[in-house]
Amino acid sequence: MNDAEYAAAQEGLARFRARDRAEIGELGRSLVFDHGRRTRRAMLLFHGLSASPAQFVGIARALHERGHNVFVPRLPQHGRQDRMSAALAAMTAEQLKACLCDSLDVVRGLGDEISVAGFSLGGLLAACAAQSVPLHKAVAIVPFLGLIWVPTRLRERLTRFALQIPNRFFWWDPWLRERQFPIHGYPRYSTHALAQGLKLAQELMDAARAAPPATHRVIVAINTREPAVSNRAALKLATVWQAHGADVRVERFRDLPFAHDVIEPKRYPDVALRLLPRLVDLIDG
Repeated sequence: MNDAEYAAAQEGLARFRARDRAEIGELGRSLVFDHGRRTRRAMLLFHGLSASPAQFVGIARALHERGHNVFVPRLPQHGRQDRMSAALAAMTAEQLKACLCDSLDVVRGLGDEISVAGFSLGGLLAACAAQSVPLHKAVAIVPFLGLIWVPTRLRERLTRFALQIPNRFFWWDPWLRERQFPIHGYPRYSTHALAQGLKLAQELMDAARAAPPATHRVIVAINTREPAVSNRAALKLATVWQAHGADVRVERFRDLPFAHDVIEPKRYPDVALRLLPRLVDLIDG
């Protein structure tokens, strides 16, 4: 049975590779760190908005060295070789949910026990997996459940408004613009893509209020100096899950800079290097 499940996982991985067409950059493609056999535990890692699987390459390698199979899928509309591509504006919550389901189908064949982790938008997907699927563990790292400057009670209204007006792109760094690192990520974000993430976050919160998470070992990790996503929304989700009796732990990183993408080694190399072993332990502990 294990051989058949592992073979099915390889077929699923082939389908992910087929999605990485010519317009997808070499550094933007899905990553697999595979021992050539089914392992006791397999890891599924989701990157953040406008980033790519390469964001997780150090963490993925470290988990692989610990004996696990690791899959880091490319999220929909990400990873284009043209960093100024407008593809991100076409990303939808439905595409993200489909990618989550397809990725879970793959990783189930790679290991007996499944752990899912993600950063920012990927952290939201990890939380969605925890809500709907029984896993060994889920780790939501700085999950995108809201924006720091928007009260959570206005999240749904803001989402509707943002999707009703034309999409706009903004620079992550208005000074460096297209010159900013990393080259495997987009230098701009889309207002429609943000809204689609908020839409999925609202669906998750509604589901969490209605029922306990299917995964009972969850870690929500936040940067106490986070400048972009809402820690308040992440803590609210943790509280709702805890009220259902789930084993949910909040990990507060108090020694990180006032910055969002703290795991990207091409952007904050010293911070990412210092944080890497801590995140590996959280995911694999």
